[in-house]
Amino acid sequence: MQSSGAMTESRFIVGIDLGTTHTVVAYADTAEEAPVRTFSIPQLVAPGEVEGRDVLPSVRFHAAAGTLAESDRALPWASEEPAVLGAFAERLGRQTPSRLVASAKSWLSHSGVDRTAPILPWGSDDAGSDDAGSDDAGSDVSGSSGTGSEASGLSADKVSPVDASASYLAHVRAAWDAAHPRNPLHTQEVILTVPASFDEGARALTLQAAKKAGLRVRLVEEPLAAFYRWLDDSQDELESALGQTRLALVVDVGGGTTDLTLLQVELRESGPRLTRIAVGEHLMLGGDNMDLAFAKFAEREMGKSLSAPRFAELVRQCRRAKETLLQKDAPDQIELTLAGGGSRLIGGTLKAPLSRQHVEDVALGGFFPDVELGAELKRGRQGIVEFGLPYVADPAVTRHVAAFLRRHEALAARALQAKDERSPVQAGPAVPDAVLFNGGVFHASAIAERMRGVLESWRGAGVSLLENGRPDLAVAEGAVAYGLARRGKGLRIGGGSARSYFLIVAGKDEDARTGVCVLPRGSEEGEEVSLPDRTFSLRVGRPVRFHLVSSTADVEHVAAGDVLSIDDGERYKDLPPIAAVLDGDDEKEVPVEVRASLTEIGTLEVSCIEKDGGRRWKMEQQLRGGAALEAARIGQLHPRFGEAVALVKRIYGKSKGQGEVKAAEVKRLRADLEKVLGPRESWETPLLRELFGSLLAGLKRRRRSADHERVWFHLVGYCLRPGNGYPLDRWRVEQLKPVLKQGLQFVPEAQNWSEFWIMWRRLAGGLDASAQNALMDMIAFYLEPPAKKPKPRPKGPKMLGRDSMVRLAGALEHLDADRKSQVGGWLVERLDKHDENPQSWWAVGRIGARVPFYGSAHRVVPPHVAMQWLERALTFDFGDAPEAAFAATLIARVSGDRQRDLDEGVRRTVAERLAAANTSPAWQTMVLDVVHLDAADERKIFGDSMPPGLRLLE
Repeated sequence: MQSSGAMTESRFIVGIDLGTTHTVVAYADTAEEAPVRTFSIPQLVAPGEVEGRDVLPSVRFHAAAGTLAESDRALPWASEEPAVLGAFAERLGRQTPSRLVASAKSWLSHSGVDRTAPILPWGSDDAGSDDAGSDDAGSDVSGSSGTGSEASGLSADKVSPVDASASYLAHVRAAWDAAHPRNPLHTQEVILTVPASFDEGARALTLQAAKKAGLRVRLVEEPLAAFYRWLDDSQDELESALGQTRLALVVDVGGGTTDLTLLQVELRESGPRLTRIAVGEHLMLGGDNMDLAFAKFAEREMGKSLSAPRFAELVRQCRRAKETLLQKDAPDQIELTLAGGGSRLIGGTLKAPLSRQHVEDVALGGFFPDVELGAELKRGRQGIVEFGLPYVADPAVTRHVAAFLRRHEALAARALQAKDERSPVQAGPAVPDAVLFNGGVFHASAIAERMRGVLESWRGAGVSLLENGRPDLAVAEGAVAYGLARRGKGLRIGGGSARSYFLIVAGKDEDARTGVCVLPRGSEEGEEVSLPDRTFSLRVGRPVRFHLVSSTADVEHVAAGDVLSIDDGERYKDLPPIAAVLDGDDEKEVPVEVRASLTEIGTLEVSCIEKDGGRRWKMEQQLRGGAALEAARIGQLHPRFGEAVALVKRIYGKSKGQGEVKAAEVKRLRADLEKVLGPRESWETPLLRELFGSLLAGLKRRRRSADHERVWFHLVGYCLRPGNGYPLDRWRVEQLKPVLKQGLQFVPEAQNWSEFWIMWRRLAGGLDASAQNALMDMIAFYLEPPAKKPKPRPKGPKMLGRDSMVRLAGALEHLDADRKSQVGGWLVERLDKHDENPQSWWAVGRIGARVPFYGSAHRVVPPHVAMQWLERALTFDFGDAPEAAFAATLIARVSGDRQRDLDEGVRRTVAERLAAANTSPAWQTMVLDVVHLDAADERKIFGDSMPPGLRLLE
C-alpha cells in the first residue's frame, strides 16, 4: 500500500461510486490536464461476450456448477472470482433470482445482521436454491442444479456484504490495471464515495471492503461529490452560475439511502467561498422503497404470495417500469411478467399491469407529497420492511427534508443573513434558495419538479435549480473533482467535520449525561485536537472504554474541552464505543491526555497520551457484526462498591490473613452484596461489569468448595448477562473460555451443574459460534429423544441439570440453521410424546423464533421447519399450556422479511388462538405487525431481566 504522500503524487485521480444499484468509475489524467472522464468498465454482457460500459451493475450471480463454461465467463484478465458480476449477472438473475446478490451497500449499514458473515443472496437456501422464477424448486439457468463444489469452479455459496462490495472493487481494480498496466490502481489516488449519513460502523466496513480489494482509499460524501461535479462543470462562469445563491441544498436520493447536505455560499473579493454547514442523519430510504411499494401492489394483483427470490425479481422489474412510467410521454401502463419454472414454465407465469397513474400517485403522493414546512415525521411502527432491511418508518422524502431544515434552522438563517455584496439580507423562513438533485430517482422529471415546488412553497419564492445532467455519473466524477481540488485545481468546499464529537463523562446529576467536546464540528481532516486542560485517569491492564456521541446539530461556540449537557436523543447519536484492554502494569492508573482527529480517510481517531511517560494508545471503535451496540449510561459506581469488592475478595481472594471463611458466608454472599448495593435488580450495567472483574480475579479459587463453585457460577452469569451489548463484553466472555474446558470440580452436585448451564445461558450472547457449538456438543446426548438402541454416554462425568441444558440450547442463537433445526426437532419430538417438561416450549420458541434476540437474522431456522413446530404447538390448549402459546408467538412473530415470516393466514390463526386463551394482547400484536418488545416480553424471551441501562437493539 502506498502512503498518503505517494497518493497525492500519482498520475491519475480515480473516483469510485460504489452504489447500491450501480458502480461507476471516473478519472483524471493529471499529466495531460485532461477533463474528468468516465472509465468504461469491461464486463460480461452475455456468455463469452465482454463489453465496456459506463456503469457496472452492483450485482453478482452465483451460478450452479456445470451451468456456465469457462469460456462463457472469461474476462480480459485472469480472475479467481467464482461469481459473474455486472450486466450478465443482472441478466442471469432475472432467470434465477435466488442466485443473485444485490443491494450489498444497504446491508453494510444494517446492524441487525452479521455484515461480515455470508448472508447474501438473502432469501436463498445455503446451497443456492434454484428458483428460476418459480416458488417451487425450479430449474437453474440451464436446467441443472448444484452446490458449486463441482469441477466448474463456480460457487453457489453465499457471501458477506463486505465481501460482495469488495468483489465489485476488485473487478474495477482488475479492469483498470488491464487498461493502465504502468499505473495500476493501487498506486493511484483513489477516492471512494459513501453516503453522508453512513455512520462510523458502515464507513469502517466500506474501508474494510476496499482493503480486501487491495486498495487504499480516501472517503468523500456522495452529496458533496455531486456538488463538486457541478462546480467542475461551472468553473468557467461560477459566479454567474451561483447567481444570488446564499444557501444550497443537495438532495441525493439513491437506491438505498437519502442524503441531505446544506452549503453556505459567500461571494468575496477573492472569489466564491463554499462551506458545508450541515448533513443529514442516516436515512435508509430511496428508490428501493418505491420499487418495493410497487412490487407489493403487483403481487396482490397477481394473487399469489411470492418467495423472497421471486419477489426480488419483481422488485427489479418494478424499478425499470417506474423509470419508464415517470418520464414524459410515458405509456399508460406496463405489464409485469414473472415466468414460471421447470415444467410450469408456461402455466406458472404470473402477470400484473402497472399503470402510469398508479406510479405517479404512489411516487408523488406517498414519497414526495406536498407538505408544510412544519410537517412532523410519522413515528411508530416501521414502514416498508423487506428482505430484512430496516427502512425508515416515514417514506415521505419531503417530510424528512422539512425535518432536516428545521433541525438546522439557526445555521440556515445565519447563512441567508450573512453579509454579502450581491444582495440584501434575505428575510423569511430559513429555506435554501438553490437546490441540486442527485440520484437515479430524479431521472423522473415529475419527482424533481415536485420536490422543487415544495421547496418554493416553503420559501415563498423561487428556488434555483443547479443543473445535474448526469445524476448516475455525477458522484464518481465529483469524487475526481474533489481530488483535483485537494491538489489546488479547483474550488475547495470548506467545513471540515460535519459532526461534533463528545466524550461522555460522569456528571453531578446521575440521570443526566455530560459530554466533553473532543472534536468540534468544522475541524479539518488531519488536524489533531487536544484537550490540554483536561486530564483523564486511564486504567491499564484492564478493560477501559470511552462512550462517544456525535451531533450534526448546530452547537454554537463549542470548542474542544467544553462541557455540555447531552440529554437530547434527537440531537446526539450514540457511536460504537471506543474500547480496549491496554498494555501496561496490571490495574495501574496513569494520567493521560485525550486527543482526537478526523483522519484523511474521513473517520474519527482517538488516542490517549500518557502525561509523563509519553506512551500513546490508539483507541478503536468496537464494531459487532450483529446487532449494533447501544452504550449504557455512564454514571458513578455505587458509593459502597468498595465494600462489595471486599466481600467478594473475602470469599474468592487469597486466604492469607483473612481468617477462616465459614460455609455460611459463602452461601450468603449474594444476600450480603444486596445489603451493601441494594436489590440486585437495581444493579446497573457498569456496576455489574465491575463486580464481574472482582469475581474474575477469583476464577481459580472457585474450586475451594462446592458452595464456592455454585455461587461463583451464579454471580458471574448474573453480572455478565446477556454477554454482549456493553463495551468489551467480548473480552470478558473470552476470559471464561477456560471454565468451559475445565467444567465442574464437584461433579456429583446437581445444583452446581444447573448453575453452570444457567451461567452459559445468561452470557450466551457473548459467545462466538465455535464456543456455542462446543456447548451444544456437550449437551446434545442429553437432548436427543430415546432411541430403540440406546447410545453410549459420552466419555467423562455424567452431566446433570437437564432442564437447564434445554433452556441453554434455546439461547444458542449463533448455531447455524441446520443444527438449530436438528435440536429443535429433538425437543418437539419429546414434547409430542408428552415425556418432556412443558418449559421446553420456551427453548423451542427461542430456537424457532423469526426475530433473534441477539443473533444474526441469517441463522434463523427455515420457515418450513418452524411451521412444523408451530403445528405441534397448536395441538396444545393454549389456556392450559401457556408455554406452548409463547413458543407459537415467537415462531409466528412478524419480522417484515418474507424469507423468515410464515404465511399470513397461519399467523392470523395463531393470533385468534392467542386471543381465545386470553394471552397478552402484545403477543397477538407480535404475530400480526412488526413491533418492538416491551421490557416484560424481552425478559420472558431472554429468560432473565436485562441489566438496567442496557437494551439490545432488534
